[in-house]
Amino acid sequence: MQATALIAEDEALLAADLRAELARLWPGLRIVATVGDGAAALAQALELQPDLLFLDIRMPGMSGLEAAQALAEDWPADGKPFPLLVFVTAFDNYALHAFEQAAADYILKPVQPERLAKACVRLQAALAQRAQAPALDATLARLRALLGAGAPLRPAPAA
Repeated sequence: MQATALIAEDEALLAADLRAELARLWPGLRIVATVGDGAAALAQALELQPDLLFLDIRMPGMSGLEAAQALAEDWPADGKPFPLLVFVTAFDNYALHAFEQAAADYILKPVQPERLAKACVRLQAALAQRAQAPALDATLARLRALLGAGAPLRPAPAA
């Protein structure tokens, strides 16, 4: 499965730099959209349902934090899992608010390649773990069905 991401950054040069650095660090990541404000981030995220969102915090209109909150409220229950949120900002004082919004990571601008590389490794691990969850759920469902059907918990002893 190819991971998908949306970048919400109101400074075009910073958005382009982030996109280029992500392409270098994570060649399999597909950027499905780049937007310049929180309202567009919300709309595009709901439409495209990416695996990851890279959100600037201070953007025109709706902030990245407000967009994340609105996205959590509006995310379709029957859609893909809620995206992993990575806040990218020049301001460290929003970190607590970001993690209250269930941020997967918080990266300070200017984005350092080493820091972004560490974030990418963590994000890939989180997505891989998420991908294993449906298989585990299916196994648990089969086990519950067997137990509910009166299947023995242990194999019968050999005669």
